[in-house]
This record gives sequence, structure tokens and C-alpha cells, in this order.
Amino acid sequence: MSQRLQLVLALLLAALIGAQIPRLTIALRNAPPASIQQSASVAASKGTENLIRLSDAQIQAAKISTAEIKPGFIHRTISVPASLTPDPALVGHVAAKVAGTVAEMRKKLGDPIAKGEVVAILDSREVADAKSEYLAATANFDLQSTLFQRDKGLYAKQIIAEQSFLKSRAVFTEAKLRLDLARQKLAALDLSDAEIAALSNQPISALREKEIRSPVAGRVSDRLVSIGQPVGGEGQAKELYVVTDVSTVQAELAVPVADMPYIREKQRVTILTPEGREVTGTVVFVNAILTQETRTGHVIAAFPNQDRALRPGSLLTARVILNEQKVAAMVPRAAIQMVANESVVFVRNAEGFEKRVVETGVKDDDNIEIKSGAKPGESVAVNNSFVLKAELGKNEIPEE
Repeated sequence: MSQRLQLVLALLLAALIGAQIPRLTIALRNAPPASIQQSASVAASKGTENLIRLSDAQIQAAKISTAEIKPGFIHRTISVPASLTPDPALVGHVAAKVAGTVAEMRKKLGDPIAKGEVVAILDSREVADAKSEYLAATANFDLQSTLFQRDKGLYAKQIIAEQSFLKSRAVFTEAKLRLDLARQKLAALDLSDAEIAALSNQPISALREKEIRSPVAGRVSDRLVSIGQPVGGEGQAKELYVVTDVSTVQAELAVPVADMPYIREKQRVTILTPEGREVTGTVVFVNAILTQETRTGHVIAAFPNQDRALRPGSLLTARVILNEQKVAAMVPRAAIQMVANESVVFVRNAEGFEKRVVETGVKDDDNIEIKSGAKPGESVAVNNSFVLKAELGKNEIPEE
């Protein structure tokens, strides 16, 4: 009897367990594994820890500026000392080519001067003698020319003898020769054709005057004589002014010997003015001989200087661009921050900034290539990006 009862109880228990198995299977199938739940939790936390939420007002208050990721050129450069000098082709020395005394000095230091403009007047006995000789030669030539033409007509009509005609022609030829010599003498004293042609109309008092003209345009950079000072003679001053045009200046670059093989003419050179503005020029001369004093290469670069921001005599630093490489994406170097030994940028979005791990490539003094992690067109934090790095560090502090 007891065995039959035990068998009945066992059958009932088995039936009860069999009825519950489908329900347990469905519950287990619908419930996510613990590992899946844990992964979802980690992903959600990562999505928030890479985001730094900041309003526009907060970004402005922190003075965080942005720059767009874009294609460009990475330059390989060297920085060298640069000494600015005037362009020798634009420096003019106004000299006295005759002996005399300074009667007028028409320009002061810094005054602008046009090419060919009269800048001084000399009182010269040498010029007066030459002018007088020319005027006398001109009068004699006119007279002998008239007599020769008369005798030529008379000889053609057989009124005078051939001997008289030949004598008249010889005197005329001599007069012409003297006139030519007198003109050449005035030209040697730096009188122009216009000045020589106007001599016959000059008053006697003006015969001693010699106009001094500037050979170049520019500004007076040096005034070397005073009114009443004798010039042009032996042992006397020759130069009156120095005129300099600084619309173009040159820079003498002291290039290390190791970098000389990479320097070529027509390479671009940049130089920073004392006001902080960058001026671009080109290499115009590479000397094959080293500078004896410093044992460095002697390289000359030319720079435009229309606003006269570059002042000859200044010692500045120049950057010679040796070569350049085009890249598909680059950012300013200030945009890159190191977080956990990884290069990151902070990309601007609607909520603030997002941390992005990037792979960098070639770089120069200003920019760095972005190979992956961010793409052209996106904006990244540049100035004060360290503020975002510090804020990111706060988010990574674990909570108790």
C-alpha cells in the first residue's frame, strides 16, 4: 500500500514540474544576459564622458576659439637670424661733380625726392667758365656759319677765288669743333641737354649756378654738407645727400652650414615685423662662400615694404620655407591635447564639445596633419582648449 502511494506522489510531482518548464524557458529567453547589460551600461557611460556640455555663454566666457579642419600645406622650415638692409639698387648718392660752394640745400632729412629733382645749388667758377666758353663758341659758330654760307654762294657764282672759299670753310669747321668741345665739357660737368639749350636765355648772374639733381627717387636718409661749405675739390666733400628708397628691403640671413644644401633661390621666406605682422619675401642670392666671422652661409632675401614696417638696421628672425607637403586635413597645433597618452581634439557640436581621439601625421611650427578621428569641415577648439581638457578630467573622477 505504501509503495503504491509513493508512486502516485512521484507521478504528480513530475507532472507539476513539466507544466512549469515552458514558463521558465520563456522568462530566461526574454531576460538579457548579465554581460549584455554590463556592455550597454559601459557604452552609455562612454557616450557621456566624452561629451563636455557647455552653453555658448560659457564658451565665450572661457574664451575658447575654434578653427575649421581643412586641407592645406605643411611646411618644412628653418629659423635663422636676419639683418635688414636697404636694397643697394635703390640707394642713391647725390654728389658734386664740380668744385664749388654750396649755395642752397633744398631738402631736409626725411623729405621725399623724385628722380631728377633739383635738391641743391652750387656756386661754381668752373661751371661759369665752361658756360661762358660754350656761349662764346656758340656765337662764333653762328658767325662763321653765316660767313661760310655767303662765301659758298659767291664761290658758286665765281665771284671769289677758291682759296678764299677753302679758308672760309676751314674757319667754319674749326668753329663747329670748338662748339662741340664746349658742349662736351658742359655734359661732363653734369649739365643736361635742356640746361645747355637754355644757357643763352640765362642772366649773367646765373652762369655760376650749378643745379644738383637726385639720381633716384626716395627719401633723404643723410644730409652731409651745409650751406657755404666748399665741395667737389681735392680734399673736400663730394657727397651732398644720401637718398634711400625702402619700398623694397633686403635681409641678410645667417644660415647654418648644415642647412645650406637645402637653400635655393626663389624659396619663400617669412619675417615677423616688430608689430607682429608677417611679411613674405623670396631668396634672391645664395653665396657659395661662407661668412668668415661666423662661419655661416650668406643668403640674401628681398621683401616688399610699401608701408615701411621693415626698418633697415633691424635684427629679426626669418623663416625659410624649404619645402611644403599638401595634406587632406590639418588643424592648428594648439588644437591637439594629450589625454591618457593619446592625441585628442575637441569637436564643436550643438551641446558643447566632444572629445575625439585622432591620429596625427606630419607637422610644422603652426599646423599638424589629422589622418583619422576627425574630418574636414568640423570645427575644433584651439585657444584655451586646455580648459576642456581640465573639464574632461573632472568628468573622469569616479564617484563613490
